[in-house]
Amino acid sequence: QVQLVESGGGSVQSGGSLRLSCAASGDTYSPYCLAWFRQAPGKEREGVVGIDSDGTTTYADSVKGLFTISQDNAKSMLYLQMNSLKPEDTAMYYCAMRRPGYCSDSWWILTWWYNYWGQGTQVTVSS
Repeated sequence: QVQLVESGGGSVQSGGSLRLSCAASGDTYSPYCLAWFRQAPGKEREGVVGIDSDGTTTYADSVKGLFTISQDNAKSMLYLQMNSLKPEDTAMYYCAMRRPGYCSDSWWILTWWYNYWGQGTQVTVSS
């Protein structure tokens, strides 16, 4: 079993930055894909970015150059640095893990592919 706990959400103005964190515990052995998803009100949950246990990253086109994913394996932490935030980035952000698996697999954007989910952290961007 794996437990994922997100934190770091909040309210910012357009153009601002936030750093989300996800603490992973339990059976987090490799290979795995850790990803950030987001879900805005009335919309489907969408994949934002993923990172493999070997550090390979996969970004959705909408956030390339704006968001950066990273992980600290020693601390079992996943991060999402979000810069130049826009109102359309407003959503609940979720951490998810697929184990075993690789984010480079085309399945990475599909919510059903993941074994574990966190409870989410809210990000609100005002104009």
